[in-house]
Amino acid sequence: MADFPFDIVAFDLDGTLADTAPDLAAALNHALERLARPTIEPETVRHLVGHGARALLRRGLATSGPSDEALVEQGFPHFMDFYAANICVGTTAFAGVDAALDALRSRGVRTAVCTNKPERLSRLLIEALGWESRFDALIGGDTLPVRKPDPAPLREAIARAGGGRAAFVGDSIVDADTARAAALPFVAVSFGFLDRPVEELGADAVIDDYSELIGVLETL
Repeated sequence: MADFPFDIVAFDLDGTLADTAPDLAAALNHALERLARPTIEPETVRHLVGHGARALLRRGLATSGPSDEALVEQGFPHFMDFYAANICVGTTAFAGVDAALDALRSRGVRTAVCTNKPERLSRLLIEALGWESRFDALIGGDTLPVRKPDPAPLREAIARAGGGRAAFVGDSIVDADTARAAALPFVAVSFGFLDRPVEELGADAVIDDYSELIGVLETL
């Protein structure tokens, strides 16, 4: 529909499109066990996600003691290998995502993913969720030399999706800062991996369910 205000809607992945916490927690705990560290409750892991795998491991280690970079690098391969092999065991799409993506597509809107998850793992997850044809572009945390909250990955995702008026949907302060740096409207999901109350993200709008997305975007 020509009157829809955006040509492209970009999404974060973890905590925005899909609840990946169960599998991220399993991979983190696998790495922590290999490093002889205590494991972490999956619910706690939800609040540690957002800056990439190394940061997640660093934060996981910090919950039980010192976490120097040598230890992070020692545990990183354990995390990555386990996660790649078990990337969609407990992960599920958030309710209403597919219907929202269908509604955007019916309005001629192109979609993109901009995540700090490595590109290879992002593609594996998107394939496992049956979303290979859902998105026009994907930028991962290692696609470019920089990652969110630098605005370059989001701008690149939009460019690869064809360019035009765009909005960003995410769940964290990283996503909020990225959208601000790119000077784009930001919609926060209240059900994601929040590290603070959603009201403190400074979003242009907040949705509690994907059934609200189209209506909210039409008001921005």
